[in-house]
Amino acid sequence: MSLRIGIDIGSTTVKVVVLDEQNKLLFRSYERHYSKARERACETLRSIQDMLKGQMVRMVITGSAGLGVAKAAGVDFVQEVYATAAAVRAYYPDTDAVIELGGEDAKIIFFGGALEERMNGSCAGGTGAFIDQMATLMNVTVNELDELSLKHEKIYPIASRCGVFAKSDIQPILNQGGRKEDVAASIFQAVVDQTVAGLTQGRELKGKIVFLGGPLHFLMGLRQRFVETLKLDEAHAIFPEDGDCFAGIGAALCSSDYPEQSFDDLLKRLEESVDATNTVDTMPPLFTDQADYDAFVTRHNANHPPEADIHTYAGDAFLGIDAGSTTTKVALIAPDGGLLYTYYHSNLGNPVAVVLEQLKEIYKLCGDRITIRGSAVTGYGEDLIKNAFGCDLGLVETVAHYNAARHFNPDVDFIIDIGGQDMKCFKIRNGAVDSIMLNEACSSGCGSFIETFAKALGYSIADFAKLGLLAKHPVNLGSRCTVFMNSSVKQAQKDGASVEDISAGLSISIVKNAVYKVIRAASADDLGKHIVVQGGTFHNDAVLRAFEQELGRNVTRPTIAGIMGAFGAALAARDLRLNASGLLSEEALQSFTHSAKPVTCGLCTNHCALTVNQFDGGRKFISGNRCSRPLGKEKVELPDLMNYKYKKLRSMEGKGEGTGVRGRMGIPFGLNMYENLPFWFTFFTKLNFEVVLSPESSRKLYIKGQHTIPSDTVCYPAKLLHGHVEALVEEGVDAIWYPCMSYNNDEGIG
Repeated sequence: MSLRIGIDIGSTTVKVVVLDEQNKLLFRSYERHYSKARERACETLRSIQDMLKGQMVRMVITGSAGLGVAKAAGVDFVQEVYATAAAVRAYYPDTDAVIELGGEDAKIIFFGGALEERMNGSCAGGTGAFIDQMATLMNVTVNELDELSLKHEKIYPIASRCGVFAKSDIQPILNQGGRKEDVAASIFQAVVDQTVAGLTQGRELKGKIVFLGGPLHFLMGLRQRFVETLKLDEAHAIFPEDGDCFAGIGAALCSSDYPEQSFDDLLKRLEESVDATNTVDTMPPLFTDQADYDAFVTRHNANHPPEADIHTYAGDAFLGIDAGSTTTKVALIAPDGGLLYTYYHSNLGNPVAVVLEQLKEIYKLCGDRITIRGSAVTGYGEDLIKNAFGCDLGLVETVAHYNAARHFNPDVDFIIDIGGQDMKCFKIRNGAVDSIMLNEACSSGCGSFIETFAKALGYSIADFAKLGLLAKHPVNLGSRCTVFMNSSVKQAQKDGASVEDISAGLSISIVKNAVYKVIRAASADDLGKHIVVQGGTFHNDAVLRAFEQELGRNVTRPTIAGIMGAFGAALAARDLRLNASGLLSEEALQSFTHSAKPVTCGLCTNHCALTVNQFDGGRKFISGNRCSRPLGKEKVELPDLMNYKYKKLRSMEGKGEGTGVRGRMGIPFGLNMYENLPFWFTFFTKLNFEVVLSPESSRKLYIKGQHTIPSDTVCYPAKLLHGHVEALVEEGVDAIWYPCMSYNNDEGIG
């Protein structure tokens, strides 16, 4: 038998192996290809020419990026699941499941009977690229991340569905003094959770499990998290010596089914395919020329508040503050909505200090000419700022944004606000907010999406955005996960696309993600006819133009798109029509003091983590409480009705008035069974069953049933019930009662 060559071309690496007649490994290589897969494969084959020159060989290509290379070169191809399965059956025939993590894909293959595969789809969270992103965030190499993780003492819960959301979890931990060792291990735990929860889909991971792919081959900390989470011993957790190129070994094994060919001819065909021109999928330009862009800018610049000058204006004014989670925005307006003063800046984790400084500045500019008649605050820090400075009104963000949008377009029926990591969409009906949509597990339609690529290509976000405005051939990058898009960008660069074309293509991708992933619109009419756009991302003219082109209609972008929350709050303060504002005076600000300390409330078993904010004059504001008792507002001891209900339902267990001779009936203690338990307990005990309830809901109980969840899109309470059912199975009940109840009987009460 001739020598056999297997080439595994993945999303980020190329693996080449050579097997002899006895399946002995004669050569192996594992190299990153940096979007130049064909070149990398050819370089590796040229390096072993001395071994194979003039010989007849069998060669097969596999891998997620291998099909295109195989077709271009006329080389045989085998699907990677079959290649992996072939290698596993040859070397570990009693395997029950395979977990394989690659650069951008993750898969689980179940053996036993028919081969079953689970693979990640539109999200690359929990893959090698996700780990790369997190290492970059922590300013360490992947190997250093691995070494850190092996010294961990605790695990933090970190989102693994999206690299951007994970960043939001990690940053506060590091800012609050969390150990890098603990964060590193938590990142690996997030990968494990994503793999187990996202890919098992109703199948249990048990028996002998083989772990494959680069991340699981090189990262000892990741291995440790998998072994501990799945509770595997050495006999059931198999890490092959060549696990990083196992699919390549499988491809070589599969080549036995294909004809022999000349090695020299195969190498020549691969080399010729490198020079084959790849056509870049392009789209029409955002603007045809400079005049087209100038007309666009003129149209949108018309949406601005009336002109006002705080240095010359005299009269009444109204203050609006938007205390966001990361930024603070301030707007001081005249009665006609004219902007007298604006502020937009990071709050650096201390919004009170920022607002104090801004109020002092505003009072200094107002002098005796301007009187602040009303003030309102919205946003994440609404209650804190309202209590600290005596603002007259606190209002929810949606109302503040609607106030501002309505000021610029009285007929507004849809508002979309795109920030750095979040996206909010409001439908307006009959002058009120009718429905709200938010991005959940993916942030690829947000500002940080384009910021990531700007930094990677060495530009500031503002300069990068401008590059795409007049690009002639924007690259069609589709609407995909940030991690996947990274490969698309690299491929586009390889195929000759300019930075300008990529910038324009990314702006279009943000819009596609927003419209089709978050809003899930079938057409522009699903959004509305009078659309107002807000948020810092829409200051990017390329994104705004792409949004209009995708919808096929013009939209309204106020020139103050970034401070619309503060502007809307100021309008609400104006509409209060107060004679005098309760806002702290300029004199009171001079003696203003603020301190905050964390305390744990001991007034009940909730043990809420409170923050006690103390201000000058003995003023106090307590946040974090889930009831009014820490505020000292409880005059009488009220009964804990939730606790009463829980204990009452929990007591409905056992034989009741029956004998229990017909067996033990398990009932999951959650969802509709929780509410309907009095009926079912009476029903089954009257029939002489003994009722057994599942334990109280907990994180531990959720993990118990995690492997049985068939869909990642169901709600958390529904996922949690899988743990309740598993607990009843372990309890050894005779049957579990959980009927499908699409509706309850209407008893005509009320």
